[in-house]
Amino acid sequence: MKKLIALFAVSAVASTSAIAGIALSGTASVSYDDNGSVGGAASDGQSATTYDADITLVGTAGATTFTYSMDVDRANPATTAADMATTIGPITVAADMFDVVETVTDTGDGNPKAQSVDTGVTVSLDAPIGDATIGLDNSGNVTVSGTWSGVTVSHTSKKAGDTTTASAAIAGMDVSVTNKAGATTWTMGTTVSGVDLTLASSKKITAAFGLTGNTMTVTHNPERAVAVETTTTHDVTLKKAFSTVAISRDLTSGAALSATYSSLDDSLTLKASVAF
Repeated sequence: MKKLIALFAVSAVASTSAIAGIALSGTASVSYDDNGSVGGAASDGQSATTYDADITLVGTAGATTFTYSMDVDRANPATTAADMATTIGPITVAADMFDVVETVTDTGDGNPKAQSVDTGVTVSLDAPIGDATIGLDNSGNVTVSGTWSGVTVSHTSKKAGDTTTASAAIAGMDVSVTNKAGATTWTMGTTVSGVDLTLASSKKITAAFGLTGNTMTVTHNPERAVAVETTTTHDVTLKKAFSTVAISRDLTSGAALSATYSSLDDSLTLKASVAF
């Protein structure tokens, strides 16, 4: 009997150790959209109810981590990500094992014309050059990144055009600048009198603030300009500027409720969600 108890104790400890190396998280939501003046996909005046649920598993063993994500709000749950990362001395190896299925039909969003393979392996080395880190992936792209005097800089050299990003907190403002193949974009964020403001080079403006226990977020989305198709992407159609107003509240039950109005189609969307 004592041997049986001892064996059970060892099994229990082993199981607890295995469970401790696995972290589970996820989100779930249900939304009701009256579709405003658009009236649903068929323009028949019908409202719509949509669902979304996602689960992520993270397994850790020493310096190795495996992350698996899936979309579960469908008859056949589908994988959305599978990544493994491990450290070998000063070298970090990261493997993206899942090839994302892209939408290649012409929807007016400038989406790609054909599927591309995005699986691959990235090898990073903490090089002894101050605070810099050097990375090399399986496509031959070389990345150098680091933080100097409070400014974080990353530069990636690739065939399609170099990409350089820089971010810093300056005089109470969070600033981020990106130059990709010669085109520069930027964002700035700050807080003024309790209002969180964000401004982007695309002319998108967001303001979020507390309102009697709720959070109100007002967003102005600029007009989307027309862009002709290329050899690899479809065209981009015109989309007029619009604004949204969202009010959200966290409940003691752990859920969150939100109501969002969009001037694009005079629609109102009610959403209940939970994250764990």
